[in-house]
Formats: sequence, C-alpha cells, structure tokens
Amino acid sequence: MPLLEQLQSINITDVMNTWVLPYSLKIIFALVIYYLGRKVIRLLGHLIRKGMDKSGSDPMLSSFIMSIFDFVGALIVIVVALSQLGVDTSSFVALIGAAGLAVGLSLKNSLQNFAAGIMILIFKPFQKGHFIEGAGVSGTVLDIGLIMLKLKTGDNKIIIVPNSKMFSGNIINYSMTGQRRIDLTIDISYSTNIKQAKDVILSVLNAEERLLKDPAVAVGVSNLADSSVQLYVRAWVNTGDFFATKTDLLEKIKVTFDEQGIDMPFNTMDVNIVSEK
Repeated sequence: MPLLEQLQSINITDVMNTWVLPYSLKIIFALVIYYLGRKVIRLLGHLIRKGMDKSGSDPMLSSFIMSIFDFVGALIVIVVALSQLGVDTSSFVALIGAAGLAVGLSLKNSLQNFAAGIMILIFKPFQKGHFIEGAGVSGTVLDIGLIMLKLKTGDNKIIIVPNSKMFSGNIINYSMTGQRRIDLTIDISYSTNIKQAKDVILSVLNAEERLLKDPAVAVGVSNLADSSVQLYVRAWVNTGDFFATKTDLLEKIKVTFDEQGIDMPFNTMDVNIVSEK
C-alpha cells in the first residue's frame, strides 16, 4: 500500500485519543510533579536550614546537610515524575543503589573521615582557635574540614590530621574552660627553712598580676626526695597567659631564691681517679 494511502487510512481521532492526549497529559502531570516537588523540597530545605541556624549549628555542617537534602530530594522528585510517564523506575533505583555501594566501598577511608567530621561538628569536642592534643599531635585548630583537620603548632608548623584518627582517640582540649592551672615543682635543700622558702614563693605569686585570685594559689611540700625537699606550686591563669606566665614564674622564683640565699640543690657526681704504679 502506498504511503499516501496509509496516511489516509489513519484515523486522526483515534490517534489523538490513543496517543497524543494520554501522553500529553502524562507529560504535563510529570512536569507539574517535578515543578511542585522542587518547590516543596526547597521550602522544606529553607525551614530546616532556618531551624539549624536558630539552634546554633555549625555553618559548615548546615551547608553540607542541606546539599545532601537537596540532592536526595531532587532524585525522589525525578523518580516520581518518571513513574508518572509510565517509565519503570525499579531498575533506575537499583542502579542508584549499586552506584552508591560501589562508591562507598571505594571511598571507605574517606567515608570514615567524613563520618568523624560530622561527629566533630555535631558534638564539638573542640572549635576553631582551641589548643588541643590528640592523635599523637598538639596545636591550635585552624580549620575543621569534613575530611581533614588542620592544626598549627607552637613553632608555626601546619599538621593535617584525618578526622577519623582524631575522633577515635582521646582528645585533650586546653582551651574549652578558658582557664588552666600552672603546676611547678621547686626543689630546696634539707638545710633550707621550709617556711622561708614558701613565703618567698608566695611573694612572687602575689606580685604576678596575670594569676587569678580564684582559685587561690597554693604552695606546700609534695615530696621528701633523696637530696631535696620538693615543694609544689599551683596557680591559675587564663589559657592565653599559661606558657608566658609559667616561664616568668620559674625565672622570678630562681632569681628571688638567689637574692634570699635559698639553696636549690642539683645532682653532683664525685669521680675518684685511681692510678696504679
């Protein structure tokens, strides 16, 4: 049959009723579902972001969670829209699951670091600017990433630590409370008057303006060693003044002891030389 006759034999009404109108409506419904779905996802995302900001959540954590929420929401809307067109989405969902599994296996260590980064941002064992110790290193926190943590040491070196290593062990935060205690051990000889030595140390402590009045300073005997009487010295300072105040106190105590004639013993060794004829 010639092509012209085939075209003439086609009933336009049947084509419209069987193909054009149903599929046109499906396409329109799919577009409406996608449009409204995206609007709903964005509205929910805005509400979630607003709630997280009010609760004081970390901005980096909020941005990351919202990006994941938007991506997952877009996938759900696309799957629903495709199902409206009559597309079998079961294979599509299985493909996404398989791809996610493959990516998860290939990025196992990165995902561990990522999960640890999320836990750090949620529980906040430390914050930017805190001086911490963990994973065998110590330093000031410069940046808290989702995969790595950046620290700066006292001698201006940068240390990059995977989040999983930092979060899996003990973390010592020296800055969280805002105050630190200085602990010193001062040795005096057995012939020295203990009360005099304590009074000298207390005078040095009372003259130091960086020390806190509460808790009060404390000086006492901690140990009777083999060649000295050991005195403990405890004083509280603001965290930022810790190192400078500690070194200054050691110097001032030594200088004042010298001025007062208080002996600070040190280990000595006697060597006897025996010569044979």
